[in-house]
Amino acid sequence: MRWSPVHRRERQEVDPWNRGKLLILLGVLVAGGLVVVLGIGLAVYYAVQPSEADQSASEAPAQAPVPTTPAGDLGTVRGEDHRDKVASAPMATAHPSDIRPTEPATVVADTIEVPAATETGPADIPTGFPATPEGAVGQLAAIDVAVLHAMDVRQAGEVYDAWALPGGVGAGQWVMTENVVAFLGATSNSAAKPATTTVVAKPAAAQIKGVDGSEWVVVCVLLEVRATVKQDAQIGYGHCERMQWEATQGRWMIAPGEPPVQAPSTWPGSAAAVNAGWQTWVEAWDR
Repeated sequence: MRWSPVHRRERQEVDPWNRGKLLILLGVLVAGGLVVVLGIGLAVYYAVQPSEADQSASEAPAQAPVPTTPAGDLGTVRGEDHRDKVASAPMATAHPSDIRPTEPATVVADTIEVPAATETGPADIPTGFPATPEGAVGQLAAIDVAVLHAMDVRQAGEVYDAWALPGGVGAGQWVMTENVVAFLGATSNSAAKPATTTVVAKPAAAQIKGVDGSEWVVVCVLLEVRATVKQDAQIGYGHCERMQWEATQGRWMIAPGEPPVQAPSTWPGSAAAVNAGWQTWVEAWDR
């Protein structure tokens, strides 16, 4: 895929980068009196509160079952109750430090073949993906990549407004907007990242959690994210959304309803990623 440079029940807490992850990844390390901002969200937690972080990490299972929600029959529509169950079904968990770069797993993960974008849609987001679950994966990744690359609060709101159907959480409470706000608050205290800060995201893996008929699906993408503020940092970040095919516009959009349980953020290709059920991203034309 060619990337540009780059319902509502009691609302569950969908913390941006899971709060702890944001702190660790945004990584403020103090060394010789110099505060070095490492990246998008997880090093400060360990640097500032190592004992608390180590305790929470030790309580998290190193491995957990891959979600058991079946993909379902693409021809059968079960309705809102089924969709809520798919969205709220538990997902695998991972150690907080699993987002960091590490050696690849000794067991090769399954692959998922994702089609390429064929055109540019609203808010300059790549689109043209087919009406398949894999197409929804490609569309969500395109949305995430654009938002992370820009790191601009206004742009995140514009993307949500252009790509979300009515009935969702709204631009201000969208997890990606919250990620942008948290990143900017920790790095520049402005509404957009300065020219000296760069964020690059690349889709590396994905999961299809469940479907309802052929026009609704919960998909998750795992992004390899590199941020440069005063120093480089890299992490893996997982993001899930309900997606719905909007036939009148011929594109996948973020579906209404409570945001789904989020997939674990792990370093792509690592043992933790394999254990969490992440399938390695393969572009359709590569096979």
